Amino acid sequence: MKNFIQVIIFSLFVTAVILLTKNYWGDWILAALSIIFTLSIVFIGFVIFMENRKPNQTLTWLIVLGAFPIVGFLFYLLFGRNVRKRRLFEKKALIDQQVYLQIEGDHHDYEERAAQMGDHQKLMFKLAHNLSHSPVSFASETTILTNGDEKFPAILKEIKEAKKYIHLEYYIVRHDDIGLQLQEALIEKAREGVKIRFLYDAVGSWKLSKGYISKMHRAGIEMVPFLPVTLPFLSNKINFRNHRKIIIIDGKIGFMGGLNVGDEYLGKVDFFGFWRDTHLMVKGEEVRTLHMIFLQDWYYMTGKELDTETYLKADPAEFPEGNGGVQMIAGGPDNKWENIKSLFFSMIVSAKDSIWIASPYFIPDEDILSALKVAALSGVDVRLLVPKRPDKKLVFYASRSYFAELMEAGAQIYEYEKGFMHSKIVIVDYEIASIGTANMDMRSFHLNFEVNAFLYRTDSTVTLVEEYEKDLLESKKLDMDDFVKRSFFQRMFESFARLLSPML
Repeated sequence: MKNFIQVIIFSLFVTAVILLTKNYWGDWILAALSIIFTLSIVFIGFVIFMENRKPNQTLTWLIVLGAFPIVGFLFYLLFGRNVRKRRLFEKKALIDQQVYLQIEGDHHDYEERAAQMGDHQKLMFKLAHNLSHSPVSFASETTILTNGDEKFPAILKEIKEAKKYIHLEYYIVRHDDIGLQLQEALIEKAREGVKIRFLYDAVGSWKLSKGYISKMHRAGIEMVPFLPVTLPFLSNKINFRNHRKIIIIDGKIGFMGGLNVGDEYLGKVDFFGFWRDTHLMVKGEEVRTLHMIFLQDWYYMTGKELDTETYLKADPAEFPEGNGGVQMIAGGPDNKWENIKSLFFSMIVSAKDSIWIASPYFIPDEDILSALKVAALSGVDVRLLVPKRPDKKLVFYASRSYFAELMEAGAQIYEYEKGFMHSKIVIVDYEIASIGTANMDMRSFHLNFEVNAFLYRTDSTVTLVEEYEKDLLESKKLDMDDFVKRSFFQRMFESFARLLSPML
């Protein structure tokens, strides 16, 4: 495959030269060019066919290649190479599994813990355990942080109290007011001797200034980009992004959820207005699993293996008494079983009374879509909360293409009107909940590195239910009769966007 890509890149180079010298060489060159390019497209189509993807993905790629040869060709180079994905992350997956097994070995009372759960919850966390080897914790305390005005004061307070180290991992970091507040707090702790490591996504934070990063480096803070891309149009690394938002402080407290670092997450950007989001603070045993996710990402990017015995060591006597189960699950292109998508699917099909989902981007694959429709047809209370205003129009309209069939099945869809809704929540039967970085879309399922907390009968689950009900009061329920009257051109654009949904 690597040699194939090199041949294609060389072919494109030759093509460019031919086009530039067309007038000198004559029109016969265009005929040769057409033959070369057609053979390239046919060969890519054959490769896609032989990879045994899902039929809808295969057909989508073949249609795109046939209808838009040049654009489709470039899209394939960027987004379509499954073999390349496996090679990129195969080693990481193996190392991650070994460290997970090390953590799992500390939980000798696994069966005893499982017995504490009802039948509804047992299947869920056993599935999560088998998918990722991530143990469930009954000695962890979680707190829901609603919106940026709760999250940022909480993290700045805990950073101020750090004694040994602070580890951060973010998709987006901005050089704005809250970004500078975070920088100032971190630099102050670095001067006190606190060790700080900061992993940021190279694409998500592409606007982050070199001056911001340099100032961190001068203060002794290790700030490292995740999967930097030198030639965006010739590397599909651009497609595999670290969408995680993690902070670990002294191994005792952790933060994760939907909020990046930027003023928009505090509602300070006029385009978005009020920003509705949800974050989670966790203390106790499950901080170790969240920390392990960071340590493995750090090792993958730097090659520096941090002492897990030191960083993951904990005194059970210091763990709080939990009021339910907490399980941190990492998802990403290095996972064989699409961990988070599989758990969402299990939550949906196991629901008896209700399925409440909040997601700013809703592009389900066929498995999730079918499960939601069957649940709604079975009388389960299926609700979907999405933004009314788009931030990414193509994704927004692709999402809307699924609404009619869901409403026909009996699902209720609400559009959040107060501002931009960015929470990523799944709540089933008021007992099991997921909160984290993963959207209900194919990108989060198949391409991004994500992390979600799965909560079983916790106080935080109750809080999420209460917050969801409040959000519905700020939302408008879509009416099926009105929705089907939308314009022909809007429906046509939705269908076009949906066609591209496997690549979004």
